[in-house]
Amino acid sequence: MEFMGKLVGDLGAMASIGPMIIGEKLGLYKAMAGAGPMTAAELARKTNTYERYIREWLCAQAASGYVDYDSATEKFSMNDEQAAAFGSEDSPFYFLGALDFAVAMMRDEPKILDAFRTGNGVGWHEHDACLFRGTERFFRPAYTRHLIGEWIPALDGVKAKLETGGIVADVGCGHGVSTILMAQAFPKSRFFGFDYHPASIERARAAAAAAGVEDRTTFETASAKDYPGKDYDMVAFFDCLHDMGDPAGAARHVHETLADGGTWMVVEPYANDKVQDNLNPIGRVYYSASSFICTPASKAQEVGLALGAQAGEARLSKVIREGGFTKVRRAAETPFNMVFEARRG
Repeated sequence: MEFMGKLVGDLGAMASIGPMIIGEKLGLYKAMAGAGPMTAAELARKTNTYERYIREWLCAQAASGYVDYDSATEKFSMNDEQAAAFGSEDSPFYFLGALDFAVAMMRDEPKILDAFRTGNGVGWHEHDACLFRGTERFFRPAYTRHLIGEWIPALDGVKAKLETGGIVADVGCGHGVSTILMAQAFPKSRFFGFDYHPASIERARAAAAAAGVEDRTTFETASAKDYPGKDYDMVAFFDCLHDMGDPAGAARHVHETLADGGTWMVVEPYANDKVQDNLNPIGRVYYSASSFICTPASKAQEVGLALGAQAGEARLSKVIREGGFTKVRRAAETPFNMVFEARRG
């Protein structure tokens, strides 16, 4: 019965995904954030929606702990923590971008099912577009919270170099979130974003223009093993090395394109080296996503090493060193990420 109770809890989490998507798309969370207690009728009027549906939705949210309910007044509200997670995309704790991952995984199930049977890969570009949008929206809060204030300062001499004017390659840049954040923080430096997915590069260019940093950012379609340029002061890989078919080959190319004294920053999902030490809520998320996204992506490429999203420091360091780097250290970490600094000998 204890195990059945766990399964019921998991079923509730799965069943919550649809209502959460509705809440984001209709602006229900945003309407509640900071607005104080309200009835279903008040929220329906505020969002131009139908009251009976809204009441059912609010009860579902309260049962999940996503909003609070006062039985005395029969009103619902959002506390500060709930509002930070659901109420604003500008919040460094915004969570709803993760829903796009869940949608993409379900839509891509037939392709992944075939991969499990055949051992073939499923390339990043073959996934539903929800995955690309979800990657941007899911990782942006963490990068906003940590990249400029914590991760870059943890790298030896990098912040000072970027403040005076450096050259940076952001490889596997996707929609350009990390590239744009760095360009905003270090206006004297020049940033080059590379990704093999053309649609993502188009999105990154548009986002850079909207952010007003197109004068110091360049986005091009290229892979981790052939991106152009030399003498970069820093090369950055954000949550993508483990997705690559030949990460050691990518490491060798980074080694060749760094300037003397340059730094390779590798941001990877947090993981311990032993499986048993990853059997926790974070490992559950990463192993599940890796089964559908990361491992199939690697298997679709040359070599197909398939590190997976829970590779751990030892395996990642080994791959980095195979590229010719003799100095590798863990420079920073969060509950969700590890940040490695690799330098040439």
